[in-house]
Amino acid sequence: MKANKSLLRKSHFLGTKIRNLRKRNNLTMEDLSTRCIRVNPEQAPSVSYLSMIERGKRTPGIEMLEVIAEVFQKDLDWFLDGEDEGQDLTPQKGSRGGISGMALEPGFLFSNDILQIAIPEMLSQTGTSGKQFAQLLIRAHQEHHQNHFPELERAAEEVGQKRMPLSVDELLAIVKQLGLKVSWFTAPPQDILDELGVLSKNVSTSFFTPPATLHLNRLLQQFPTRLKYELAVHIGHAVLHNKDGVKSSMTVGGTHDDDMSQSTAVQPQDILHAWRDFESSFFAGALLCPKLPFRQLLDRQGYEISSHQQAGVSASVAMRRMTAVSPYTHWHYFDAYTPGKLKAVYRGNGIPLPWGNMRKVEDPCQNWAVFRMFDVEGVASSAQLSLLDVNGQPRIYCCESTKVSDLAGNSHVLCAGIDLNPALLAQGVDADAMASELKQLCINSAGGARVPKTIQTSLTSVANILNINWVARSLQKPAQLICARGNSCPRSPGCYNCPSN
Repeated sequence: MKANKSLLRKSHFLGTKIRNLRKRNNLTMEDLSTRCIRVNPEQAPSVSYLSMIERGKRTPGIEMLEVIAEVFQKDLDWFLDGEDEGQDLTPQKGSRGGISGMALEPGFLFSNDILQIAIPEMLSQTGTSGKQFAQLLIRAHQEHHQNHFPELERAAEEVGQKRMPLSVDELLAIVKQLGLKVSWFTAPPQDILDELGVLSKNVSTSFFTPPATLHLNRLLQQFPTRLKYELAVHIGHAVLHNKDGVKSSMTVGGTHDDDMSQSTAVQPQDILHAWRDFESSFFAGALLCPKLPFRQLLDRQGYEISSHQQAGVSASVAMRRMTAVSPYTHWHYFDAYTPGKLKAVYRGNGIPLPWGNMRKVEDPCQNWAVFRMFDVEGVASSAQLSLLDVNGQPRIYCCESTKVSDLAGNSHVLCAGIDLNPALLAQGVDADAMASELKQLCINSAGGARVPKTIQTSLTSVANILNINWVARSLQKPAQLICARGNSCPRSPGCYNCPSN
């Protein structure tokens, strides 16, 4: 009783501090309650009790406060020091993600009429096809919103009723309910040269023909997770666009033969197809991995890539969904088929591209984790801590990469990663100073350096708060200096024997 009275006297700003900690880590009350249950189910607060604590209606006991303190990696005394640090805990409203924009000044040069003339000319001079430009527009839209599309989430949840995992039979039942007829066809993988001159295998997997026929390659029957994804994509098209047929056919592997000589003219159909493909794909992820159940699964599993097995989906679907359901918003995702070929890119944290995926370059950085994995044998996944200059300042990134094979037999590497600077700043750490120190250590060690104990302590604390296991795992290996292009290599000597900056 005396302990509780003593706690009551010291709890003037306790509710405010807990609320600010929760919000700056983008946790709902349900998220925080779940995290507390994992620490100590007997002393964990319920959602309603957390609400009363934050509003100052209840004061938690010492045992309960210790659980909350462990979740946020804070000393118990920090909650009870009687100081109102609310202003310091408010996260800054930074970039919404993606690369930095440009000032559209003077305004008269950026009118619709001028842009409609200049954009096709720019695409023609750079060799960028209308379809590639359409994909850039969609990706910029996706990154600007940091993969937050609640209307698509709701549409998928209405269809799937938040069930996870969904079986092939359950998805086929949904297909039937929507009035779609399934027709199976046979088409083996074929060798083709893609737009970068890279030989790979390509196979047509599914397409839709109005008014209601869904054509599926029998090869999908051997790959149930891919079959489920393609069914979910076509369900999305049927639900969102009433089976109107404006939807690209689906393939695995290299580029379509008819895509090899794409026009640089921007056709309205290119934009429409790119938009429909994105919406249907996002819907498919939300149908197969509904936000709340999948977020709870990831929370239990510490965001391990292997979580895709419990969700009954491919690693690719699970890793892309991580970027959408995580309370932490600063994610990136790459799907690399060869060094030089990125089939999918998402950069909600604004990380520069390791190199352009429209033009092959001669000096790619060899130290990006997503590309290092191509040369690694016998390792299913790999965590890496990296230092990369962005706008002239080093930032700390962490990622987990895994090598997989697609339905056509092509090997490719998936990579999901986060920008750690915002997480460090949220804990009151000078992230810029830490990144600069770690970068200098890497420079002094030919590009890779063991993380010092003091920095390890801060990053381990952040890893525990984010509940992402591979962040802590990355600290067991040297941090790596990486760059966007070899001609700006920060290593000495440079990877391409070019002068280092």
